[in-house]
Amino acid sequence: MADPSARSEGAARALDAAAVNRALRRLGAAPAAPWLHGEVARRMAERLAIVKLQPQVVLDWSSFLGAGAALLDAAYPAARRIVVEPTPALRERAAGAGRPRWWPLGRRVPQVLDAEAVSAGGVQLVWANMGLHATIDPPAVLAQWQRALAVGGFVMFSCFGPDTARELRALYRRLGWAPPGAPFVDMHDLGDMALHAGFADPVMDQEQITLSWPDAAALVAELRGLGANASPDRFAGLRTPLWRERLLHELQALAQADGRLHMTFEIVYGHAFKAAPRMPLQAETVVPLEAMRDAMRRRR
Repeated sequence: MADPSARSEGAARALDAAAVNRALRRLGAAPAAPWLHGEVARRMAERLAIVKLQPQVVLDWSSFLGAGAALLDAAYPAARRIVVEPTPALRERAAGAGRPRWWPLGRRVPQVLDAEAVSAGGVQLVWANMGLHATIDPPAVLAQWQRALAVGGFVMFSCFGPDTARELRALYRRLGWAPPGAPFVDMHDLGDMALHAGFADPVMDQEQITLSWPDAAALVAELRGLGANASPDRFAGLRTPLWRERLLHELQALAQADGRLHMTFEIVYGHAFKAAPRMPLQAETVVPLEAMRDAMRRRR
């Protein structure tokens, strides 16, 4: 698969590539995907009912962290599922490295491929849950999805939006600290990227999910389980235990009347079809004079 740290000219985001890769390795070693990813996958799967197309081949992009494999198998029991993962460790995990010999009967093992090995036009659905926000070059990834899809196929994706963790960002600004994370891409910009990638009439929308925790330590642990600070403008050194205590104290002061800490997560959803390619325009068009006269007569 293409290196998630690679950037092409005109890429939309500035992320620290090393931080992105470290976070993917850490999250990929966890026993399960983050709870929030699974909840978003469930909500996104409910949207599959609006599309009548029954795909024969499904491309499950960043399958482990996307937490949608069981939902896709349930929605399309006859479809073949292909998995593309962002790191070598996740590809090995998806391919069954260390899979127990008691792997359940009837549970299908997906085909695991590099992104470049997916046949052009070979899938009818690209499903990409909660992965695009960890991509340095979203336009390049959207182009890969568009290439993989057959004409008439569709993509469904989700990712974090700019309002995610706005309470934490406001706290860092108030304290004069470097940002706690890189900014996420606005849904309108993602829609424009989808159009430029060749998708037809992308539909973008968003919702806000508010989570709460009993204390600041639980909140920080949950955030760490969702990713890492990949902003190039983040604090350059290692934070001290004293700084962590200050962070926990400041966060705890944000507790609401119920005694719990609340934080907002903006989830952006995207859906688009791959249309048939348009006929290329010619640099020069020749129209016979008699044909022009006939057209004028018909107008009169």
